[in-house]
Amino acid sequence: MTAPAHIAMFSIAAHGHVNPSLEVIRELVARGHRVSYAIPPALAGKVAETGAEPKLWNSTLPGPDADPDAWGDSLLDNVEPFLDDAVQALPQIAEAYRGDEPDLVLYDIASYAGRVLAHRWKVPAISLSPCMVAWDGYEQEVAEPMWEEPKKTERGKAYYARFKAWLEENGITLHPDPFMGRPDRSLVLIPRALQPNADRVDERVYSFVGACQGDRGNEGDWQRPAGAEKVVLVSLGSAFTKQPAFYRECVKAFGDLPGWHLVLQIGRHVDPAELGDLPGNVEVHGWVPQLAVLRQADLFVTHAGAGGSQEGLVTATPMIAVPQAADQFVNADMLQGLGVARKVLTEEATAGTLRSIALALVDDPEVAARLAGLQARTEKEGGTQRAADLIEAELRR
Repeated sequence: MTAPAHIAMFSIAAHGHVNPSLEVIRELVARGHRVSYAIPPALAGKVAETGAEPKLWNSTLPGPDADPDAWGDSLLDNVEPFLDDAVQALPQIAEAYRGDEPDLVLYDIASYAGRVLAHRWKVPAISLSPCMVAWDGYEQEVAEPMWEEPKKTERGKAYYARFKAWLEENGITLHPDPFMGRPDRSLVLIPRALQPNADRVDERVYSFVGACQGDRGNEGDWQRPAGAEKVVLVSLGSAFTKQPAFYRECVKAFGDLPGWHLVLQIGRHVDPAELGDLPGNVEVHGWVPQLAVLRQADLFVTHAGAGGSQEGLVTATPMIAVPQAADQFVNADMLQGLGVARKVLTEEATAGTLRSIALALVDDPEVAARLAGLQARTEKEGGTQRAADLIEAELRR
């Protein structure tokens, strides 16, 4: 039995960072802990549904439904906004917690302010990672080659100088790279099967708890149409959805395929009219209750985000992975390596390619057997219950 405590969670206004934490937060509240959650207003309602208390602050990042072009194209374009946001968020969040400091901090990997505040408050901190984590050798194999050129530029030097100065102002002597990528303690909210070089991950620091998804009943339901022999869900997640040409290829691939039904999620940045005339077996939505659809689907065409990838594994759904950005390319490679998906680059995702891969995947008994095995392995990782147990273990220390 763990005594009730005040646990504070810190995240950013991005669905892919907030969603993985929600069931863990819900479980901690159910166990009698007081949980506060520092979050911008755009996602405060989603947080409040868990029973946690939103602590509001204003973010400078593009919003959760912003046009993906707002993130820029280069590595520095992608990372600078997170530092800018953290610097301006820190005094807001510190003020929100004045006189109400927690016993333990949970923080998303993109919430630099969370780790800084835990240091200032001298309380234990646990990183919640919604995606893959660093392994022994990660810096030499991935980070250093990726940053070699940007670090030589004046802009890159200024970014690191500002980051280092901000950390030092808050009493942290770590270099920015390990500050961001090497937590003292971390719960990894993905199946271990999706982690590259999992055998080289330090399990004294990182605990893989697998999918923490809950029943998602509050997101709504979806019913498989009568007569649909095969159902395919196409979704590029919540951020990188501005792909009308790709969606048109999906309609061509599955729209006149006998016995098939296509569920197409297009997000906020594509007008359904851009897709042209649609056959009767195609339904188009800005958003769908993804897990509810996947539980009845035969194929998932996904951008291979960490959340979607594990939902495909948990529901044992064959996948066509069409990565768009960031870690999605690595996730797509992992899924293909597991033998449960095929990776297709966006520019190669023609109607003919999508259709031929789909027909091969959904009728392959070996793919089905691999998915069943991965589904069972993922369930054994413990999910929400084990995550909450490990957090309470840190409290007992």
